[in-house]
Amino acid sequence: MSSSISLTLNPLPGFCVKSSALQQAVVPRTATSLLASAPSDTLGAPITIPKGLKVFVNIAWDTNVPPPPPGSEDTIQKVIRGQDYNESNSDGWFIPILVSDPRDDKDKAGKPALVVDCVLNPSIKSRTLKEADFKAFIIELALQRVESHTSLELSRQIGTPNIASKGKPVSRQVIVPRILFPPGHPHHKSDAKTTLIQELPSPTAIAPASKVERILKSATPTWTWTPTKDHRKIRFIINVPNLTRAHISNSTLDVEPRRVMLHVPSLYDLDINLDVPPDTEPTTATYGRLGEAATELKRFRDLDVDGAKAEWRVAEKVIVLLA
Repeated sequence: MSSSISLTLNPLPGFCVKSSALQQAVVPRTATSLLASAPSDTLGAPITIPKGLKVFVNIAWDTNVPPPPPGSEDTIQKVIRGQDYNESNSDGWFIPILVSDPRDDKDKAGKPALVVDCVLNPSIKSRTLKEADFKAFIIELALQRVESHTSLELSRQIGTPNIASKGKPVSRQVIVPRILFPPGHPHHKSDAKTTLIQELPSPTAIAPASKVERILKSATPTWTWTPTKDHRKIRFIINVPNLTRAHISNSTLDVEPRRVMLHVPSLYDLDINLDVPPDTEPTTATYGRLGEAATELKRFRDLDVDGAKAEWRVAEKVIVLLA
């Protein structure tokens, strides 16, 4: 995706908001969702969130999150009052927030709880901490983003525990549209082609002879999908158990309105084409493993190319794409 850039988030804790689930919900389980004591065979099984479960939302800061665009104080006040907030309008004023997947935790009484990180640019940190109305706006916005990112419905009867965060905010790779960064910013949109995830220089290990044949043959990774709560985007989870940092610099993830293509040289090739009729797909296509679910996916609206975001979850061995 040449219009996006891969960045590493190492969020710094800000403050924590405690809410609860208003209704039972089901969310995908990933490796970061699991408690350290949880058995590994639970990975891949969905998490059933019971009604009333505590949900902790960590508000955290990272400079790799795009800052809000310039805006007059009058415009900002209208946004705070809910009169003029439209993130899809590039000429409006909005606050980018990068939301993590929910993960298991426990409250101070030892009862099950859920934690989600909402990461923002620190340029608004001072105002958030100084102005009560602005902080309330940020909290409401974060709750809405969590609801949009998951299938959760969160209570607005909230608390603010005297902690910077519930657990440590998770470090992760994200793909962010370059257009969200202001002109002159090093991450602003350019014509340069961007690979899936940037790689820091490191020595390349030589594969043992017994593994060469396996490495040279590309495989089609398995994948699953779920719509977001508002059905405005689709969340793809692509299983890439053999992906390493050595592959990343030459890997690409391309998103088109009706197509997703992942290419990892000599390792993975995935082509999800939503315009190909199910009965004409190649026998190796992953759609065949999903049956009716794939047919349902094909009926969805076009993918959100400009707003697409992706992460490589190293510990979970998956790529998560929201488009």
